[in-house]
This record gives sequence, structure tokens and C-alpha cells, in this order.
Amino acid sequence: MTIRRIGIGKRLSEAVVHGDRVYLAGQVAEDASQPIRGQAEQILGQIDALLAEAGTDKSKLLFAQIWLADMNDFAAFNEVWDTWIDPANPPARACVQSPLVKPEWKAEVQVTAAI
Repeated sequence: MTIRRIGIGKRLSEAVVHGDRVYLAGQVAEDASQPIRGQAEQILGQIDALLAEAGTDKSKLLFAQIWLADMNDFAAFNEVWDTWIDPANPPARACVQSPLVKPEWKAEVQVTAAI
């Protein structure tokens, strides 16, 4: 079975396709000056693009892991998530509070999807 890597960097690949699944690295906002809603929109847009490059889309999400730097952002993040997610096919999901590598990052999202 082949392994295809997308967005290969020094330490990680943005996505790895193996078999009938794609695994995305944790996605963070490119413009971290934005508030949580802006960062969430950026992150989910990046996920859409990586899923498309892998040959799938958000309707095939299996699992999502969300890290928030501050749980006070939970409701605002969910407002963006709820308008983005395919309501007929929501993934299993976990959300936790955790410090992120850069203090200006408010969220990081990692997903696994079927192809």
C-alpha cells in the first residue's frame, strides 16, 4: 500500500494519505492577529484545501481534535465550526484547552478523513 505525503516540510507533512484515509497535521491560522473567529475560518479553509488535494472533503471526516488556548473561545469557535461542518456527516470530535506553541495562536485543529 502506498503512502502519499502532501506539503512535506522539515518536521512534518501537512497531510499523509495511506489506504483509504488522510491524516492532517494540526492546522493553525496563518494570520494569528485575527480573533478566534478569524483564526477558525482560516484553519477550516486550510483543512478544506488539504482534503481536496487528498481527494476528499469534510463530508468524509472521521475524527477531529481541537485545541483551544482559552476555553472562553469555545462558543465562538463552535459558531464557525457549526456553519462549516456538514451537518449530515459530523465527525467524532474532541476539544481541549492547551497552551499552543505560539501565544498568538488561539486554536489548532487536526482531522482524519476517509477518501
